[in-house]
Amino acid sequence: MSETREKSAVVVGAGLGGLSAAISLRAEGYQVRIVEKNDKIGGKLNFREINGFGFDLGPSIFTLPQIFRDLFERAGKSMDDYVQLQRVTPHWRNFFEDRDPIDLYEEDDLQRAEMAKLPGGIEKNWPQLESFLAYAREQYQMVDEGYFDKGLDNLWEFVRHYGFSLMNGKMDYKKTMSESIYERLDDPHLRMIFEYFIKYVGSSAKDAPGYMNLMPIIQYDYGLWYVQGGMYNLARGLGKLCSDLGIRIDLNTEVAEITKCGSKSVSGIRTRDGEEITADYVVCNMEVIPAYESLLAEPEAFTQKLEKKFYPACSGLVVHLGTDREYPQLAHHNFFYSKNQNKHFDTVFQKGQLPEDPTIYLVAPTRTDKSKAPEGCDNIKILPHIPPIDREDPLPEQAYHDLKDRVIDKLERMGLTNLRKHTIVEDTLTPIDIQQMYYSNRGSVYGVVSDWKKNYGFKLPKQSSRYKNLFFTGGTVNPGGGMPMVILCGQKVADRVVKADRSSASSGHC
Repeated sequence: MSETREKSAVVVGAGLGGLSAAISLRAEGYQVRIVEKNDKIGGKLNFREINGFGFDLGPSIFTLPQIFRDLFERAGKSMDDYVQLQRVTPHWRNFFEDRDPIDLYEEDDLQRAEMAKLPGGIEKNWPQLESFLAYAREQYQMVDEGYFDKGLDNLWEFVRHYGFSLMNGKMDYKKTMSESIYERLDDPHLRMIFEYFIKYVGSSAKDAPGYMNLMPIIQYDYGLWYVQGGMYNLARGLGKLCSDLGIRIDLNTEVAEITKCGSKSVSGIRTRDGEEITADYVVCNMEVIPAYESLLAEPEAFTQKLEKKFYPACSGLVVHLGTDREYPQLAHHNFFYSKNQNKHFDTVFQKGQLPEDPTIYLVAPTRTDKSKAPEGCDNIKILPHIPPIDREDPLPEQAYHDLKDRVIDKLERMGLTNLRKHTIVEDTLTPIDIQQMYYSNRGSVYGVVSDWKKNYGFKLPKQSSRYKNLFFTGGTVNPGGGMPMVILCGQKVADRVVKADRSSASSGHC
């Protein structure tokens, strides 16, 4: 660790972004305390066990392990002593109603064999795929060396850093993801597959900027992984790291207020039990807009202006099924595509309606980890993307259950025969449940939507525009949603706190 400091920080929420910020600040010598309203750490990285089935309620895919390793190394530790990873192959299995499945592999020989299944064969499809991935890799490298590595936070920082790359068109920001995919790939099924990499950030490929086509590279170049023993073991590993570093975590402790010190600073927090915790810095892992609304009581005009630009990403209907038989056609990660994916994107993201024929993400973790279900059974998680809650006209609970029935009908039609009949355990989370559990903005799963017209693909900044010693971390903050991004966000928040601390050392905050 660096020299011990007298400065302190309190972190609101023990999601991955909050844990990462706390660990990073402790590594810089700050005294850190985390306050979490739920009974376990991890935020949306959550789990539930029912009759021998172990369900991961939140993230199911582990990518970019180097970002996680950086966090442990920052604290002087090795990730291998806390978390063990296992490669997943194939990455995805893609199911369509009009053709046989197509798998995605990072291994060239296996991927070439999949391309041979498409019209035009290897001769047509392999060169197009290689060209597309070369373009995607260029986008990833540019975004990684600036937006990710430097922790860029707004359009001005972005333009200042990338100036020439933007001017000469090297960075693909003028076209949408879909437009750039359609230019490079002819096969309609390949187009649908690569459009749906947008799932990582819960947005629409028809609205997100072209440089978001970087997302396939996080799998093709860095692998797709599973946390041995279940995804929640990542949270357990981070919890052990916090303990080893002397970070106090108060569970079942809800924050009622971020306390203010004058008009431009905060002084700490007050819990619902009435305890006041003072700190030099507050790092809030609660989503930004709900935090401004409920913890800071900011004017409605301010929060409405924020939401217009930083609109919530989609929510999801999360259905966990335990079956008394196995479905051997499933891989670990699977997608069952809509017949008309453009219509699916428009219905969810433009009209704000539940889709009639959604594209469905389905996880069967027992392909990698047999401990997640009793012998001879399958553990199935189903997640179609759906709109966040409409505050003016919220859907009744029954509408979500009707959608669940349509989803099960579709899966049975596409090969999961008698899925209802063979279901012996069922658990469902609606956007209403997600909002209540995590205080996410309108039940969003992925934070802020990536939409060039709304926000140029940016999320909210890490430092509050209203309070100089208040910082935010998590999926609503740059660089956005997904486990590696919120872990990176926490590290970059700590960097900004250290920088702010140095610049304000002589003046203090209050």
